[in-house]
Order: sequence, then C-alpha cells, then structure tokens
Amino acid sequence: MYSLPMVTSRSELGVLGEDFASEYLKKLGWDIIERNHREKWGELDIIAMSNEGVLVFVEVKTMRGDGKGILAPEDQMTKSKFKKFSRAASMYAEMNESLVKDEKGWRMDVIALNQKNDGFDLRHYENV
Repeated sequence: MYSLPMVTSRSELGVLGEDFASEYLKKLGWDIIERNHREKWGELDIIAMSNEGVLVFVEVKTMRGDGKGILAPEDQMTKSKFKKFSRAASMYAEMNESLVKDEKGWRMDVIALNQKNDGFDLRHYENV
C-alpha cells in the first residue's frame, strides 16, 4: 500500500496512476524510456528498460475502491484492448530494434492499481 491523495476526475486518476506506476518502476531500477507514446495503431502507457535489460511495455489500469467489487482494474484489459496493446508494442519494438536485446527480447506487463482512501494497492503482472 502506497499513500497518495484522492483525485476527482477519471482522467486525473489515470494520470496519477501512471505517475505512480512510473515511480514504482524507477524504484525497481528500471529506466523509463517514454510515457504515453501515441501512434495511429495505439498508445503505450509506459515504455521502460528493466534492470535485466529487457524492453518492457507497461499498460497501467487504475480504479477507485478496494478491488473487491465486481471489477478489478486488470479486468479492464479486454481482448480488444490486449490486441491493441500487443500491436502497439510490436510496432514500437520493430521500429526501435536497437532497444531490443536479441537474447532478452521484449515483453508486455500490466500494472493494476486500486486507489483507496489512504493510497494505492499495486499489482504488477509480468509477461502478460
């Protein structure tokens, strides 16, 4: 659990979640290459290099509440959204081959955040 202020709008919550996820990854020793990369084929929330040298595309899903309701943030990763995420990651990796280490490759992760009154609960799913 990490402490952060409550926000009012959905877009503010999304930005705060992405900021929080970026700081979490930096604490793990990751380098943030780019955030909110947009192309006609999709958007990538966070593009990072892990401390193991793997290029990682991170989708951040943030919701209010404790995650014990009907839906959790990770449930927002529908088949359609996953397909767009996968296509955007693949296109970026293809266009930026110098960032992809042959022996390490690249992967896609999801960070799910639930904002409660006293902060965020974070779940990091690797290689989705």
